[in-house]
Amino acid sequence: MSKVAVLGAGSWGTAFSMVLADGGNDVAIWARREEVAASINERRENSDYLPGLELPRSVSATHDPERALAGADVVVLAVPSQSLRTNLPMFLPYLEPDAVLVSLMKGIELGTLERMSEVIREVADVDPGRIAVVSGPNLAKEIARREPAASVVACEDESVATMLQKRCHSPAFRPYTSVDVLGCELGGAYKNVVALCVGMAVGLGFGDNTTASLITRGLAETARLAMRLGANPLTLMGLAGLGDLVATCSSPLSRNRTFGEKLGHGMTVEEVYASTRQVAEGAKSCSSIRALAEKAGIDAPIAEHVDEVVAGRMTTAEMMEAFISRDPKAEIE
Repeated sequence: MSKVAVLGAGSWGTAFSMVLADGGNDVAIWARREEVAASINERRENSDYLPGLELPRSVSATHDPERALAGADVVVLAVPSQSLRTNLPMFLPYLEPDAVLVSLMKGIELGTLERMSEVIREVADVDPGRIAVVSGPNLAKEIARREPAASVVACEDESVATMLQKRCHSPAFRPYTSVDVLGCELGGAYKNVVALCVGMAVGLGFGDNTTASLITRGLAETARLAMRLGANPLTLMGLAGLGDLVATCSSPLSRNRTFGEKLGHGMTVEEVYASTRQVAEGAKSCSSIRALAEKAGIDAPIAEHVDEVVAGRMTTAEMMEAFISRDPKAEIE
């Protein structure tokens, strides 16, 4: 049985560990907190993030990075995107020489405006052919309940993508392959910002016309940026683009949509953060995505206005009014 290390014991890292175990792998989860690792090993449950869901016997957990990584030919990174650069050096001394690094993270780094695969390449100093990303409609709780789902495994080396596809293919999880790492990462990061916006609209009491309009314009905004940066536009029409966008914007299980709803109900960003232990990547990455769009010369009204709300410079009601009052000639359909 092949070993996979999953670095991060949050909801998505734990759910993907279940996928890997169902695919026939021996999985070691690294948990930042010892009590989470103990709960997984003793109770077969991650009670903090996926309570009530039993983990397979082939999943174990540890707080020791050396133990988690020993013998792992695939290493899955499932830490918050904005903490990747500070967390990754802790693991590097224990990586197997030819291990493939897989990112589950969906964000753009603040300051550098780098995608997660770019941060991995820079910090770990590995060839892009050893770096892959998983992206798609990946609501963790549904996947952990083994409800049918599909996703994309992307790597510049197609043979590596195919290898990973086989490793995470399970009775309930269908992975597809791609070589468009750029498109998959941009789709995964941008959809969180759009979901925040949709959540704000729902929190304000608006209905399906509003949310459908925001989802559609969010997809157009994402595609403009992705194409300008060199991604394949068809990627944005697939699971890593439209599929992920629809799931994240539509589901009450979505952390980003829920975060936006609470803002729409009148809570402050600080109050929303205090109400949950989950990380809403869109709130962390909206300013970097806005800056990336500005750097590329792309009109990005959703990223711009969401950033204004998260920064406290605009209310959610003002944001919706600003969308409607925009010059109709500012962008084409």
